[in-house]
Amino acid sequence: MNKYITIDPRVCNGKPVISGTRIPVTVILDQLADCKSIEKVIDKYPELSTNHVVGVLQYCNSVIEHTELEVE
Repeated sequence: MNKYITIDPRVCNGKPVISGTRIPVTVILDQLADCKSIEKVIDKYPELSTNHVVGVLQYCNSVIEHTELEVE
């Protein structure tokens, strides 16, 4: 985890969110896929900074790095 991501069972059913907000990590990922730039995501969510969006990407990388997949 990093300082930009919070997981709290009382917030958004325990889904990872941007710290201090109720914006789920998945929403930021969807916005990045649609907007294709951090600046456009921040335009839609002015309460966020570049560091927040980069924190989302770092969090996702960490989750993927620590996931073991079974190949059949």
